Amino acid sequence: MNTTTALFYVFSAVLLFAALRVITARSTVHAALFLVLAFFSASCIWMLLKAEFLAIVLVLVYVGAVMVLFLFVVMMLDINTDSLRVGFWKHFPVAGLVGALIALEMALVLMGGFRLTEAPVADAAAIKMGNTKLLGIEMYTKYLYPLQVAAVLLLVAIVAAISLTLRQRKDSRHMDASEQVRARKADRVRLVKMAPVVELPSTKDGGA
Repeated sequence: MNTTTALFYVFSAVLLFAALRVITARSTVHAALFLVLAFFSASCIWMLLKAEFLAIVLVLVYVGAVMVLFLFVVMMLDINTDSLRVGFWKHFPVAGLVGALIALEMALVLMGGFRLTEAPVADAAAIKMGNTKLLGIEMYTKYLYPLQVAAVLLLVAIVAAISLTLRQRKDSRHMDASEQVRARKADRVRLVKMAPVVELPSTKDGGA
């Protein structure tokens, strides 16, 4: 066993432990921090596989942006985790069945990679271009159609999330854009003509 294989097993063990703690931690903040650790471990595994671009994207996008946002939201909302645990064991059999099915599907897809006796060797042209350029060429040529489908699905998810948050409230104030466009100056401004000099009221009986 060489150093790369030993590091792979170490990072894989840390990744599995962090993923398990994400779903078993009682504190929501601790679960988010364990998810950050899981992302870091996955990034280290990408580095061992010589996929530097994917590793740095995982750190910058997920750890640097998404998880920071999650932590802010979790700490600001102060979620009551006791109410979320109600009915956990009631739905556990269905959740376990779905999890086992997902694990079986992933095993069927990834099992072919464990049967390789030797690591694939890239040609000289691929080594010269680099991982980032090769990834872009593969995504926008061979996998262009799946990329467009994923983009449409993400757009639909964004629209659905916005639609779920837009609820009509009686105490909310909003403006109608069509009324703002049809607004005229005469409806908003009234010009009043006044005398330039205002006379003081006269005093009675000559008093000051």
